[in-house]
Amino acid sequence: MSTAKTAKESFSVMTNLVLPSETNNLGNMFGGELLASMDRISSISAKMHGGSFLVVTASVNHVAFNIPIPMGSTVKLESKVTRAFNSSMEVYVDVFVYDYENSYYNQTNTGIYTFVAVDKENKPVKVPELIPETEQEIERYEGALRRKQLSLVLSGRMKPEDATELKSLFIK
Repeated sequence: MSTAKTAKESFSVMTNLVLPSETNNLGNMFGGELLASMDRISSISAKMHGGSFLVVTASVNHVAFNIPIPMGSTVKLESKVTRAFNSSMEVYVDVFVYDYENSYYNQTNTGIYTFVAVDKENKPVKVPELIPETEQEIERYEGALRRKQLSLVLSGRMKPEDATELKSLFIK
């Protein structure tokens, strides 16, 4: 297994049509349907980065439902690993709806998932380091450590005074 990978190596795309059975009484895609699609696409990115078929969703860290997605829409989901830690990986998902009148994709939603690579006994295994390259990849990479530290502090697994990345936001 390689010791480092770029975000491009974990990039995944999924395109789908929103069907009537996937919509609520307002004619918009159910949030749960979108979450399931986001989980699937982000698991593919985690598997590609981790080099293993075995990854599990550890958490859904953030999802923003910014714009409703109407029935009949063409939806494109893009995901990439934004940072790899020891056995876990943060995966960022961007959701777009195609605007047929103007021939472009509008971003509607985002999500951040955490996956853990595991072996056949469901024990965590080490994943390759991630090397961010683009400005957006670097920004998301740096933010991932702050998000991880915040999660650890909130869960009681890290003392607030040990969260160096979070402190750096407030103390100069």
